Amino acid sequence: MSYQFRSIMLGALTLCMTIGARADAFDQSVFSFNGFGTLGLTHSSEPLADFTSTFFKPNGAGYTRKWSSDVDSRIGGQVTANFNKQLSAVLQVIVEQRFDNTYTPAVEWANIKYEFTPDLSVRFGRILLPIFQISDYRKVSYAYAWVRPPNEVYTMVPFANNDGIDVTYRFHVGDVINTTQGIYSRFHYSLPKSIGGGSTSAENVSSLFNTTEYGHASVRLAYINSKFTTTFPGLTLFDAFRQFGPEGIAIANKYDPFNKLMIYTGIGATYDPGKWFVTGELSQTNAHSFIGKKQAWYISSGFRFDKFTPYFIYAKAKAKSETSDPGLTLSALPPELVGTAAAMNGALNSTALLKSIPVQNTISLGARWDVMKDVSLKVQYDYTTLRNGSFGTLINLQPGFQPDSKVKVVSAVLDFVF
Repeated sequence: MSYQFRSIMLGALTLCMTIGARADAFDQSVFSFNGFGTLGLTHSSEPLADFTSTFFKPNGAGYTRKWSSDVDSRIGGQVTANFNKQLSAVLQVIVEQRFDNTYTPAVEWANIKYEFTPDLSVRFGRILLPIFQISDYRKVSYAYAWVRPPNEVYTMVPFANNDGIDVTYRFHVGDVINTTQGIYSRFHYSLPKSIGGGSTSAENVSSLFNTTEYGHASVRLAYINSKFTTTFPGLTLFDAFRQFGPEGIAIANKYDPFNKLMIYTGIGATYDPGKWFVTGELSQTNAHSFIGKKQAWYISSGFRFDKFTPYFIYAKAKAKSETSDPGLTLSALPPELVGTAAAMNGALNSTALLKSIPVQNTISLGARWDVMKDVSLKVQYDYTTLRNGSFGTLINLQPGFQPDSKVKVVSAVLDFVF
Protein backbone atom coordinates (compact mmCIF):
# COMPACT_ATOMS: atom_id res chain seq x y z
CA MET A 1 0.00 0.00 0.00
CA SER A 2 1.54 3.31 -1.10
CA TYR A 3 2.41 6.17 1.25
CA GLN A 4 0.02 8.43 -0.67
CA PHE A 5 -2.82 5.99 -0.19
CA ARG A 6 -2.12 5.56 3.52
CA SER A 7 -2.11 9.35 3.93
CA ILE A 8 -5.40 9.72 2.10
CA MET A 9 -7.06 7.00 4.16
CA LEU A 10 -5.75 8.47 7.42
CA GLY A 11 -6.94 11.94 6.43
CA ALA A 12 -10.35 10.64 5.42
CA LEU A 13 -10.71 8.69 8.66
CA THR A 14 -9.81 11.79 10.68
CA LEU A 15 -12.38 13.80 8.71
CA CYS A 16 -15.12 11.22 9.32
CA MET A 17 -14.31 11.02 13.04
CA THR A 18 -14.43 14.82 13.26
CA ILE A 19 -17.82 14.90 11.57
CA GLY A 20 -19.05 12.24 13.97
CA ALA A 21 -17.74 14.13 16.99
CA ARG A 22 -19.43 17.33 15.85
CA ALA A 23 -22.67 15.46 15.21
CA ASP A 24 -22.55 14.12 18.77
CA ALA A 25 -22.12 17.67 20.01
CA PHE A 26 -25.67 18.40 18.86
CA ASP A 27 -28.83 16.91 20.27
CA GLN A 28 -28.26 13.17 19.83
CA SER A 29 -31.98 12.64 19.39
CA VAL A 30 -31.70 14.64 16.13
CA PHE A 31 -28.25 13.86 14.71
CA SER A 32 -26.47 10.54 14.36
CA PHE A 33 -23.25 9.48 12.64
CA ASN A 34 -22.16 6.19 11.12
CA GLY A 35 -18.93 5.31 9.36
CA PHE A 36 -17.67 2.42 7.27
CA GLY A 37 -14.58 1.44 5.37
CA THR A 38 -12.59 -1.19 3.52
CA LEU A 39 -8.84 -1.71 3.25
CA GLY A 40 -8.20 -4.02 0.33
CA LEU A 41 -5.41 -5.55 -1.70
CA THR A 42 -5.94 -7.30 -5.06
CA HIS A 43 -3.65 -9.26 -7.40
CA SER A 44 -4.43 -10.20 -11.03
CA SER A 45 -2.58 -12.70 -13.19
CA GLU A 46 -3.23 -10.67 -16.39
CA PRO A 47 -0.18 -8.46 -17.13
CA LEU A 48 -1.70 -6.59 -20.11
CA ALA A 49 -4.98 -5.35 -18.60
CA ASP A 50 -6.34 -4.21 -15.27
CA PHE A 51 -8.89 -5.91 -13.07
CA THR A 52 -11.07 -3.51 -11.12
CA SER A 53 -14.51 -3.25 -9.54
CA THR A 54 -16.08 -0.63 -11.83
CA PHE A 55 -15.53 0.93 -15.25
CA PHE A 56 -15.33 4.35 -13.54
CA LYS A 57 -11.89 3.52 -12.13
CA PRO A 58 -8.91 4.38 -14.36
CA ASN A 59 -6.74 1.39 -13.42
CA GLY A 60 -6.44 -1.55 -11.06
CA ALA A 61 -4.56 -4.80 -10.51
CA GLY A 62 -2.61 -6.47 -13.31
CA TYR A 63 -0.96 -4.09 -15.76
CA THR A 64 -0.78 -0.90 -13.68
CA ARG A 65 0.26 -2.73 -10.51
CA LYS A 66 0.49 -6.44 -9.82
CA TRP A 67 -1.01 -5.74 -6.39
CA SER A 68 -3.47 -2.86 -6.12
CA SER A 69 -5.07 -1.28 -3.07
CA ASP A 70 -7.35 0.85 -5.29
CA VAL A 71 -9.78 -1.85 -6.41
CA ASP A 72 -11.83 -2.16 -3.21
CA SER A 73 -10.49 0.34 -0.67
CA ARG A 74 -12.76 3.14 0.50
CA ILE A 75 -13.96 4.95 3.58
CA GLY A 76 -17.24 6.73 4.15
CA GLY A 77 -19.26 8.62 6.71
CA GLN A 78 -22.95 9.35 7.00
CA VAL A 79 -24.74 11.98 9.07
CA THR A 80 -28.48 11.51 9.54
CA ALA A 81 -30.76 14.20 10.96
CA ASN A 82 -34.19 13.21 12.25
CA PHE A 83 -35.93 16.55 12.79
CA ASN A 84 -39.25 14.98 13.77
CA LYS A 85 -41.24 11.81 13.07
CA GLN A 86 -41.90 12.87 9.48
CA LEU A 87 -38.88 14.92 8.34
CA SER A 88 -35.28 13.69 8.05
CA ALA A 89 -32.16 14.30 6.01
CA VAL A 90 -29.02 12.32 5.21
CA LEU A 91 -25.55 13.21 3.94
CA GLN A 92 -23.13 10.45 2.96
CA VAL A 93 -19.58 11.18 1.79
CA ILE A 94 -17.27 8.49 0.38
CA VAL A 95 -13.54 8.56 -0.32
CA GLU A 96 -12.39 6.02 -2.92
CA GLN A 97 -10.45 5.96 -6.17
CA ARG A 98 -12.23 8.20 -8.67
CA PHE A 99 -12.25 8.43 -12.47
CA ASP A 100 -9.35 10.93 -12.37
CA ASN A 101 -7.16 8.66 -10.19
CA THR A 102 -7.60 10.84 -7.11
CA TYR A 103 -9.18 10.16 -3.73
CA THR A 104 -11.22 13.35 -3.63
CA PRO A 105 -14.22 12.99 -1.25
CA ALA A 106 -17.50 12.67 -3.16
CA VAL A 107 -21.08 13.15 -2.03
CA GLU A 108 -22.81 9.79 -2.45
CA TRP A 109 -26.18 10.75 -0.91
CA ALA A 110 -27.60 14.13 0.05
CA ASN A 111 -31.36 14.15 0.38
CA ILE A 112 -34.39 15.14 2.42
CA LYS A 113 -37.09 12.62 3.28
CA TYR A 114 -40.67 13.19 4.37
CA GLU A 115 -42.86 10.36 5.72
CA PHE A 116 -46.57 10.95 5.21
CA THR A 117 -47.17 7.68 7.06
CA PRO A 118 -44.79 4.99 8.35
CA ASP A 119 -45.38 3.21 5.02
CA LEU A 120 -45.42 6.13 2.55
CA SER A 121 -42.47 8.47 2.04
CA VAL A 122 -40.89 10.79 -0.52
CA ARG A 123 -37.25 11.84 -0.92
CA PHE A 124 -35.62 14.60 -2.93
CA GLY A 125 -31.96 15.21 -3.77
CA ARG A 126 -29.08 12.84 -4.47
CA ILE A 127 -30.52 9.44 -3.70
CA LEU A 128 -29.65 5.79 -3.96
CA LEU A 129 -30.34 4.05 -7.27
CA PRO A 130 -31.50 0.68 -5.88
CA ILE A 131 -30.94 -1.46 -8.97
CA PHE A 132 -29.56 -4.55 -7.29
CA GLN A 133 -30.35 -6.62 -4.21
CA ILE A 134 -27.53 -5.12 -2.16
CA SER A 135 -27.72 -1.59 -3.58
CA ASP A 136 -28.69 -0.18 -0.17
CA TYR A 137 -25.30 -1.21 1.23
CA ARG A 138 -23.30 -1.83 -1.95
CA LYS A 139 -20.37 0.26 -0.72
CA VAL A 140 -20.59 -0.94 2.89
CA SER A 141 -18.69 -4.16 2.27
CA TYR A 142 -18.98 -5.22 5.91
CA ALA A 143 -22.71 -5.81 5.32
CA TYR A 144 -22.26 -8.79 2.94
CA ALA A 145 -20.18 -11.96 2.84
CA TRP A 146 -18.23 -11.42 -0.39
CA VAL A 147 -15.16 -9.29 -1.03
CA ARG A 148 -17.20 -7.51 -3.74
CA PRO A 149 -20.42 -8.11 -5.68
CA PRO A 150 -19.96 -10.16 -8.88
CA ASN A 151 -18.58 -7.94 -11.65
CA GLU A 152 -20.59 -9.70 -14.35
CA VAL A 153 -23.84 -8.26 -12.95
CA TYR A 154 -22.79 -5.21 -10.97
CA THR A 155 -20.76 -3.56 -13.74
CA MET A 156 -23.75 -3.70 -16.11
CA VAL A 157 -25.14 -0.57 -14.45
CA PRO A 158 -22.26 0.89 -12.40
CA PHE A 159 -24.24 3.96 -11.32
CA ALA A 160 -24.88 3.89 -7.57
CA ASN A 161 -26.81 7.16 -7.18
CA ASN A 162 -28.88 9.67 -9.13
CA ASP A 163 -30.37 13.13 -8.62
CA GLY A 164 -34.13 13.34 -8.43
CA ILE A 165 -37.20 12.37 -6.45
CA ASP A 166 -38.49 9.01 -5.28
CA VAL A 167 -41.69 7.75 -3.70
CA THR A 168 -41.78 4.58 -1.59
CA TYR A 169 -44.90 2.72 -0.48
CA ARG A 170 -44.91 -0.35 1.75
CA PHE A 171 -47.87 -2.56 2.55
CA HIS A 172 -48.44 -5.77 4.50
CA VAL A 173 -50.56 -8.77 3.59
CA GLY A 174 -50.36 -11.14 6.52
CA ASP A 175 -46.68 -12.03 6.93
CA VAL A 176 -45.81 -10.69 3.46
CA ILE A 177 -44.18 -7.25 3.23
CA ASN A 178 -44.18 -5.56 -0.16
CA THR A 179 -42.23 -2.38 -0.90
CA THR A 180 -42.66 -0.47 -4.17
CA GLN A 181 -40.43 2.43 -5.12
CA GLY A 182 -40.67 4.78 -8.09
CA ILE A 183 -37.90 7.21 -9.07
CA TYR A 184 -37.74 10.09 -11.56
CA SER A 185 -34.19 11.34 -11.90
CA ARG A 186 -31.10 12.22 -13.88
CA PHE A 187 -27.41 11.36 -13.59
CA HIS A 188 -24.02 12.43 -14.90
CA TYR A 189 -20.72 10.58 -14.47
CA SER A 190 -17.26 11.42 -15.79
CA LEU A 191 -15.28 8.67 -17.52
CA PRO A 192 -11.60 7.83 -16.90
CA LYS A 193 -8.85 9.09 -19.19
CA SER A 194 -7.87 5.46 -19.79
CA ILE A 195 -10.75 5.33 -22.31
CA GLY A 196 -10.20 8.88 -23.49
CA GLY A 197 -12.23 10.75 -20.90
CA GLY A 198 -15.70 12.04 -21.66
CA SER A 199 -18.87 11.32 -19.73
CA THR A 200 -22.11 9.39 -19.60
CA SER A 201 -25.36 11.03 -18.61
CA ALA A 202 -29.11 10.57 -18.75
CA GLU A 203 -32.17 12.75 -18.35
CA ASN A 204 -35.76 11.78 -17.57
CA VAL A 205 -34.79 8.47 -15.98
CA SER A 206 -37.90 6.56 -14.91
CA SER A 207 -37.33 3.64 -12.54
CA LEU A 208 -39.60 1.19 -10.75
CA PHE A 209 -38.50 -1.29 -8.09
CA ASN A 210 -40.46 -3.82 -6.06
CA THR A 211 -39.30 -5.99 -3.16
CA THR A 212 -41.43 -8.74 -1.63
CA GLU A 213 -40.35 -10.29 1.68
CA TYR A 214 -41.74 -13.36 3.39
CA GLY A 215 -39.93 -14.83 6.35
CA HIS A 216 -36.34 -15.55 5.35
CA ALA A 217 -37.04 -15.06 1.63
CA SER A 218 -37.08 -11.96 -0.54
CA VAL A 219 -37.59 -11.28 -4.25
CA ARG A 220 -36.64 -8.03 -5.97
CA LEU A 221 -37.74 -6.72 -9.39
CA ALA A 222 -36.19 -3.71 -11.15
CA TYR A 223 -36.99 -1.71 -14.28
CA ILE A 224 -35.27 1.42 -15.64
CA ASN A 225 -36.14 3.42 -18.75
CA SER A 226 -33.96 6.33 -19.81
CA LYS A 227 -32.46 8.30 -22.68
CA PHE A 228 -28.70 8.34 -22.22
CA THR A 229 -25.73 9.94 -23.92
CA THR A 230 -22.11 8.80 -23.76
CA THR A 231 -19.25 10.89 -25.11
CA PHE A 232 -15.54 10.18 -25.52
CA PRO A 233 -13.06 10.98 -28.31
CA GLY A 234 -13.39 7.62 -30.07
CA LEU A 235 -17.02 8.31 -30.86
CA THR A 236 -16.04 10.84 -33.54
CA LEU A 237 -15.86 7.69 -35.67
CA PHE A 238 -19.62 7.92 -36.16
CA ASP A 239 -19.30 11.43 -37.61
CA ALA A 240 -16.89 9.95 -40.15
CA PHE A 241 -19.38 7.20 -41.04
CA ARG A 242 -22.02 9.84 -41.74
CA GLN A 243 -19.81 11.24 -44.50
CA PHE A 244 -20.31 8.03 -46.50
CA GLY A 245 -23.93 8.60 -47.45
CA PRO A 246 -27.05 6.61 -46.48
CA GLU A 247 -25.20 3.41 -45.56
CA GLY A 248 -22.79 5.24 -43.29
CA ILE A 249 -25.60 7.30 -41.75
CA ALA A 250 -27.52 4.11 -40.96
CA ILE A 251 -24.47 2.59 -39.25
CA ALA A 252 -23.84 5.75 -37.23
CA ASN A 253 -27.47 6.07 -36.17
CA LYS A 254 -27.51 2.43 -35.06
CA TYR A 255 -24.42 2.56 -32.86
CA ASP A 256 -23.89 6.20 -31.82
CA PRO A 257 -24.76 6.44 -28.08
CA PHE A 258 -26.31 9.91 -28.33
CA ASN A 259 -29.74 10.32 -26.75
CA LYS A 260 -30.45 6.61 -27.04
CA LEU A 261 -33.09 4.59 -25.23
CA MET A 262 -31.71 2.29 -22.54
CA ILE A 263 -33.89 -0.26 -20.78
CA TYR A 264 -32.74 -2.29 -17.79
CA THR A 265 -34.64 -5.19 -16.25
CA GLY A 266 -33.57 -7.31 -13.33
CA ILE A 267 -34.75 -9.90 -10.85
CA GLY A 268 -33.06 -11.13 -7.70
CA ALA A 269 -33.95 -13.56 -4.92
CA THR A 270 -32.43 -14.44 -1.55
CA TYR A 271 -33.14 -17.04 1.10
CA ASP A 272 -31.24 -16.52 4.35
CA PRO A 273 -32.38 -18.38 7.49
CA GLY A 274 -29.20 -17.39 9.35
CA LYS A 275 -27.00 -20.48 9.34
CA TRP A 276 -26.66 -20.39 5.54
CA PHE A 277 -27.77 -18.35 2.56
CA VAL A 278 -28.41 -18.67 -1.14
CA THR A 279 -28.85 -15.68 -3.43
CA GLY A 280 -28.85 -14.84 -7.12
CA GLU A 281 -29.65 -12.15 -9.66
CA LEU A 282 -30.43 -11.96 -13.38
CA SER A 283 -29.99 -8.64 -15.21
CA GLN A 284 -30.40 -7.46 -18.78
CA THR A 285 -29.75 -4.14 -20.50
CA ASN A 286 -30.54 -2.95 -24.00
CA ALA A 287 -28.74 0.30 -24.81
CA HIS A 288 -29.71 0.56 -28.52
CA SER A 289 -26.13 1.57 -29.42
CA PHE A 290 -22.68 -0.02 -29.66
CA ILE A 291 -23.06 -0.80 -25.93
CA GLY A 292 -25.59 -3.33 -27.13
CA LYS A 293 -27.90 -5.77 -25.45
CA LYS A 294 -26.32 -7.89 -22.75
CA GLN A 295 -27.34 -10.27 -20.02
CA ALA A 296 -25.65 -11.42 -16.82
CA TRP A 297 -26.49 -13.54 -13.82
CA TYR A 298 -24.95 -15.11 -10.75
CA ILE A 299 -25.78 -17.55 -7.99
CA SER A 300 -24.03 -17.64 -4.63
CA SER A 301 -24.27 -19.61 -1.42
CA GLY A 302 -22.47 -19.70 1.90
CA PHE A 303 -22.55 -21.33 5.32
CA ARG A 304 -22.01 -19.59 8.63
CA PHE A 305 -19.97 -21.45 11.24
CA ASP A 306 -19.95 -19.05 14.17
CA LYS A 307 -17.54 -16.30 13.02
CA PHE A 308 -16.41 -18.11 9.86
CA THR A 309 -18.36 -17.97 6.54
CA PRO A 310 -17.07 -19.83 3.47
CA TYR A 311 -18.92 -19.08 0.23
CA PHE A 312 -18.90 -19.58 -3.51
CA ILE A 313 -20.15 -17.57 -6.51
CA TYR A 314 -20.74 -18.57 -10.10
CA ALA A 315 -21.36 -15.66 -12.48
CA LYS A 316 -21.80 -15.35 -16.23
CA ALA A 317 -22.10 -12.45 -18.69
CA LYS A 318 -22.99 -12.74 -22.36
CA ALA A 319 -23.91 -10.61 -25.34
CA LYS A 320 -27.51 -10.72 -26.58
CA SER A 321 -26.71 -8.59 -29.63
CA GLU A 322 -24.12 -8.85 -32.37
CA THR A 323 -20.54 -8.03 -31.39
CA SER A 324 -19.45 -7.45 -34.99
CA ASP A 325 -20.78 -5.65 -38.05
CA PRO A 326 -19.65 -5.79 -41.71
CA GLY A 327 -19.69 -1.99 -41.78
CA LEU A 328 -19.41 -0.11 -45.03
CA THR A 329 -19.59 -2.11 -48.27
CA LEU A 330 -16.07 -1.67 -49.60
CA SER A 331 -16.86 -2.97 -53.08
CA ALA A 332 -19.32 -0.10 -53.59
CA LEU A 333 -16.76 2.61 -52.84
CA PRO A 334 -14.28 4.44 -55.08
CA PRO A 335 -10.77 2.95 -54.80
CA GLU A 336 -9.38 6.04 -53.06
CA LEU A 337 -11.88 5.61 -50.17
CA VAL A 338 -11.50 1.86 -49.63
CA GLY A 339 -8.51 2.13 -47.28
CA THR A 340 -10.22 4.73 -45.09
CA ALA A 341 -13.48 2.79 -45.01
CA ALA A 342 -11.69 -0.47 -44.13
CA ALA A 343 -9.94 1.25 -41.22
CA MET A 344 -13.29 2.62 -40.01
CA ASN A 345 -14.87 -0.84 -40.22
CA GLY A 346 -11.99 -2.18 -38.15
CA ALA A 347 -12.43 0.52 -35.52
CA LEU A 348 -16.16 -0.22 -35.31
CA ASN A 349 -15.41 -3.89 -34.58
CA SER A 350 -12.63 -3.13 -32.09
CA THR A 351 -12.51 -3.71 -28.35
CA ALA A 352 -13.34 -0.02 -27.89
CA LEU A 353 -16.78 -0.41 -29.48
CA LEU A 354 -18.64 -3.58 -30.55
CA LYS A 355 -16.18 -5.95 -28.87
CA SER A 356 -16.56 -4.10 -25.57
CA ILE A 357 -19.60 -6.16 -24.46
CA PRO A 358 -18.35 -8.49 -21.69
CA VAL A 359 -18.57 -12.21 -22.44
CA GLN A 360 -17.13 -14.21 -19.56
CA ASN A 361 -17.85 -16.52 -16.65
CA THR A 362 -16.27 -16.57 -13.20
CA ILE A 363 -16.01 -19.12 -10.41
CA SER A 364 -15.25 -17.52 -7.05
CA LEU A 365 -14.35 -19.13 -3.73
CA GLY A 366 -13.98 -17.09 -0.58
CA ALA A 367 -14.33 -16.88 3.16
CA ARG A 368 -15.23 -14.26 5.74
CA TRP A 369 -13.90 -14.21 9.30
CA ASP A 370 -15.52 -11.84 11.80
CA VAL A 371 -12.37 -10.95 13.68
CA MET A 372 -14.08 -8.82 16.31
CA LYS A 373 -17.15 -6.67 16.73
CA ASP A 374 -17.66 -4.51 13.61
CA VAL A 375 -14.54 -5.86 11.87
CA SER A 376 -14.29 -8.65 9.30
CA LEU A 377 -11.48 -10.11 7.22
CA LYS A 378 -12.29 -11.63 3.80
CA VAL A 379 -10.27 -13.45 1.16
CA GLN A 380 -11.50 -14.42 -2.32
CA TYR A 381 -10.15 -16.24 -5.36
CA ASP A 382 -11.72 -15.57 -8.79
CA TYR A 383 -11.11 -17.70 -11.87
CA THR A 384 -12.47 -15.93 -14.97
CA THR A 385 -12.70 -17.31 -18.49
CA LEU A 386 -13.00 -14.72 -21.27
CA ARG A 387 -14.96 -15.85 -24.32
CA ASN A 388 -15.87 -14.93 -27.93
CA GLY A 389 -12.97 -12.50 -28.38
CA SER A 390 -14.12 -10.41 -25.42
CA PHE A 391 -11.92 -8.70 -22.85
CA GLY A 392 -14.74 -9.14 -20.31
CA THR A 393 -14.86 -6.61 -17.52
CA LEU A 394 -11.13 -5.85 -17.68
CA ILE A 395 -10.02 -2.28 -18.37
CA ASN A 396 -6.90 -0.47 -19.58
CA LEU A 397 -6.02 -3.02 -22.27
CA GLN A 398 -2.45 -2.92 -23.58
CA PRO A 399 -0.96 -3.95 -26.95
CA GLY A 400 -0.52 -7.70 -27.10
CA PHE A 401 -3.50 -8.49 -24.86
CA GLN A 402 -5.01 -11.83 -25.83
CA PRO A 403 -8.78 -12.26 -25.63
CA ASP A 404 -10.31 -15.64 -24.72
CA SER A 405 -7.77 -15.96 -21.92
CA LYS A 406 -8.00 -17.07 -18.29
CA VAL A 407 -7.63 -14.51 -15.51
CA LYS A 408 -6.92 -15.41 -11.89
CA VAL A 409 -7.57 -12.80 -9.20
CA VAL A 410 -6.76 -12.98 -5.48
CA SER A 411 -8.21 -10.43 -3.09
CA ALA A 412 -8.09 -9.71 0.63
CA VAL A 413 -10.05 -6.99 2.42
CA LEU A 414 -10.51 -5.75 5.95
CA ASP A 415 -14.02 -4.32 6.39
CA PHE A 416 -15.17 -2.26 9.33
CA VAL A 417 -18.02 -0.05 10.55
CA PHE A 418 -17.93 2.52 13.32
